[in-house]
Amino acid sequence: MAARRPYVLLSAAMSVDGFLDDASPDRLLLSNPADFDRVDELRAGCDAILVGGNTLRRDNPRLLVNSATRRAARTAAGKPEYPLKVTLTASGTLGADLVFWHTGGAKLAYTAQAAAAGLRSELAGLAEVVGLGTEVDLGAVLDDLGARGIGRLMVEGGGSVHTQFLAQGLADELQLAVAPLLVGQPDAPRFAGPAAYPGGPTRRMRLIEARTVGDVVLLRYAPKETSP
Repeated sequence: MAARRPYVLLSAAMSVDGFLDDASPDRLLLSNPADFDRVDELRAGCDAILVGGNTLRRDNPRLLVNSATRRAARTAAGKPEYPLKVTLTASGTLGADLVFWHTGGAKLAYTAQAAAAGLRSELAGLAEVVGLGTEVDLGAVLDDLGARGIGRLMVEGGGSVHTQFLAQGLADELQLAVAPLLVGQPDAPRFAGPAAYPGGPTRRMRLIEARTVGDVVLLRYAPKETSP
């Protein structure tokens, strides 16, 4: 019997006009301290956190559970101190100097089979590298994570990764923190791009929750479910 795929939670902060960042070299802080703490709590409740290779190269994130109290609660419950950190890279071109590899606990990188040997050589044991055929298929990624006992997966971007999960109908929950900002720069990264989304543009996802977190609005949706 095949292992059950993890519950997939997409998490993103975006501007009112749908951007994840601006086009400058410096990261645009969309969230506020209360929302950053909410995201930290979300991370602590997940078994793995996934981010795309483009986001690693652009933002160089650590993707940690920052609260020592939450990390202690994880270890008290028999879990690793940090969730498994996962990335996807079709090209396999991720440098060993990225802070992603040098912070937190275990790391896992999925890439195309042809790029796997080169990435293993580059990382030199910093992460487990898994080659998945001619391309990185998200269904295969979820199957492999399920076989590893990952029950809850948090996907933190970027826009291309969010788009793929939503277009392929693989997201169980979507959490969007909408910040009171307008970016308006055509070269800035967006939350989601053009795709053939399930049900097309008239399908309404079920809204689970809407609440304010400081000056941002948290919207939670169930992408696989339709609004009555």
